[in-house]
This record gives sequence, structure tokens and C-alpha cells, in this order.
Amino acid sequence: MIGYVSKRMLAIIPIVFMATLVTFALIHISPVDPAEAYLTAAHIFPTSEVLEQKRHEFGLDQPLFNQYLNTLKRIFQLDFGTSYLTNQPVWEEVKNRLPATAQLALWSMFLSALVSIPLGICAAVYKNSWIDMLSRAISYFGASIPQFWLGYLLIFFFSVKLDLLPVEGRGTWENLVLPTVTLSLVLIAVYTRLLRSSVLEQLQESYVRYARTRGIRERAIMMKHVLKIAIAPLITGMGMNLGKLLTGTIIVEQVFSWPGFGRYFVEAIFNRDIPVIQCYVFLAACLFIVCNLLVDLIQMYMDPRISAKGRAEH
Repeated sequence: MIGYVSKRMLAIIPIVFMATLVTFALIHISPVDPAEAYLTAAHIFPTSEVLEQKRHEFGLDQPLFNQYLNTLKRIFQLDFGTSYLTNQPVWEEVKNRLPATAQLALWSMFLSALVSIPLGICAAVYKNSWIDMLSRAISYFGASIPQFWLGYLLIFFFSVKLDLLPVEGRGTWENLVLPTVTLSLVLIAVYTRLLRSSVLEQLQESYVRYARTRGIRERAIMMKHVLKIAIAPLITGMGMNLGKLLTGTIIVEQVFSWPGFGRYFVEAIFNRDIPVIQCYVFLAACLFIVCNLLVDLIQMYMDPRISAKGRAEH
């Protein structure tokens, strides 16, 4: 197990290397001059003398290879420079925004699991019943409606018409309700259908028929055997989506003015804030790898066959 985890953690290095290399190449291929972008964001007229001074200050007058080595060195020291827009250290601003994104992501995952797991199981056990029809309707609706449109729809009804919940910002639990529901509906749609299909597939297996012939109760069969295997695809999907949510729910954060990492990244793109973009790419790569590793470890714990295979390979 330790060898497996160590190997997966070492995989972060080449992935981060490739991510930073692609980002560095795209920044230098782009016609936008980083020095000019900085001066524009600072509302300073970019004269030739000032541009030359800023290029020297940013190290843009050095060979590309040296620039890339310096970029890697700063990244692995968690030194992403200073934001062009706010003139504040990027890492400090990111640390201030990550808790907001993590809060929204975790609550969305919790709500989606709370609804989709019992709904998916009931839809499979009572196939073609009213609850199965309800789960299908929720899944179709959640999968087809755009998130930004749903967000504005919720704002219109619950904030404008009923005046029950705030429109924007972060503070109390009331601010968390609308963005959490907006994010969770799509996840509920996916997880419910995924779990329903997985449970139906397991109910057709021979071990279920054998357990029934032995007189084991349906509840015990479902909880101890079927669900333990059927929930594996759901855990994989949740791990993948958690990495996506932690890197910033860009649309929802924009709609509800949520002060998270995704909104910060969007503002950096519009303002050509290159240090922030580089920081985002680095953290996104690391978060996706860590989330996938956690999913693999949970799968190995739940399914002894995966754990045995992992020990055999290492």
C-alpha cells in the first residue's frame, strides 16, 4: 500500500512538469506581452522605456530556457509572484479564496450524495415504479438544464420574488443554499442514473440468486453485498467531480458572486494576470491527482480484489 501511494505521489512531478510547460508555451505564443498586460492592469501607459524596464524586472529579456527554469523553481517553492491586478502575492490571495471554493464543493458533494444514493437504490429496487419515474425525471432535468440558467432561475424565484435567500456573497448558511443546489442538481442527475444502473446490474448476478435461495433477507443482500460493489462507479465519479469542483466552479461562482478560486481565475484571464493563471494550472493538476489517489485508496479498501492486485504489482 505504501509503495502504491508513493508511486502515485511521484506521478505528480511529470504531470505538473507537463502542465507548466504547456502553460509557459501558450503564454509565450500568445501575442499578449506580459509586461504590457501588467502595465495595462495597473493603469500605466506602456511607453517603450517602461516596457523595457518591466521586461527586465520579470526576466522576459532572458532566454526562454532560463525563463522556464526560473518559473519551475518559483512554482516548487510556492512562489507564484505578484498579481498584476491587485499587486498582492498570488499564493496569499489563493489561500484566502480556496476555503470558499472548498466549502461550496464539499457541501455540493454532500447534498448530491445524500439525495442520489437512496434515490438510485430505490429506483433500482422498485424498477418502473413511481419512484423510478421520478428519478428519471430528475436525471433528465438535471442533465439537460444549463447551470447558469438554473442559477438565475433560482435567484429569480427565491431571491427576487419570494425574498427568502440572498443573491450573492458569502457569509451565513443562507448564502450557501442557492449555489449548492445549483451545483448539486447536475451531480444528482448523474449519480442517480449511475447508481441505478450499477445496482440493477448487480441484482442480475448469480451471487444474489444464491443468497436468496439461502433465505438471506433482501435488506442484508442489498446492504452487505450488492451496494458494496455497485457503489464503486459512484465513488469514482464523485472523486473525479471533487477535483473539478475544488479547482473552482467558475460559472456558479460568477453567477452568485461567490469569492472562490474559480472566480479569481476568470478575473485573471480577463486581465491577463499571468502569475495567477500559472498558479491555477499548478494547483489544478495537483488537486486532480490527489483526488484520484483518494478514490483509488477507497476502492482498494472496499474491494479486496483491487487491494490484492495492487500488492501483487508492487
